[in-house]
Amino acid sequence: MKIRFKYLSLIVFLCVSLGVNAQDQKIGYYESDFVLSKIPEYPGIEQRLKILSDGWKSEIQELRIEIENLEEDYAAKEILYTEEIKKEKIQEINTKKRQLDNYTAQKFGPNGEYFQRQKELLEPIQRQVFAAVRTVAQRNGFDFVFDRSGDIYMVYARGEWNLNEQVLLELGIEIEQ
Repeated sequence: MKIRFKYLSLIVFLCVSLGVNAQDQKIGYYESDFVLSKIPEYPGIEQRLKILSDGWKSEIQELRIEIENLEEDYAAKEILYTEEIKKEKIQEINTKKRQLDNYTAQKFGPNGEYFQRQKELLEPIQRQVFAAVRTVAQRNGFDFVFDRSGDIYMVYARGEWNLNEQVLLELGIEIEQ
């Protein structure tokens, strides 16, 4: 919410500081989720990412089950263990937990393999979409174009300013009416 307010404040400030009336501004929007869903390569990329993600999630779940089993076994036999064996078992459990945390971060963390792979696969398509949006905006004289699918969204927008179809046409994708 704060980010949206900051962006909105920035836009209002720019309009006011430049002495431009809102009537003189031509604003358009498109929905990147919709546009991406119409690009033929996109579903295949999503499927590849899902398969990759599902495999890693399965391995993470196996590690969790292993940790739960170790904890249950420890709890059931704790009274039988000497202090030294207790320490070893607790250390074994903690080592497994660290392995789980490290593996999860390695695969799904901010710099993890999933996001690196996602970036690698989606970036070329996103560049195409951004170039198409820029071309459509410049050709039609838009001052601002927003992506309604992202963090910044509009509560109201007249349908005539929706650029989805024009962006798809610019990408060479025909849509059925």
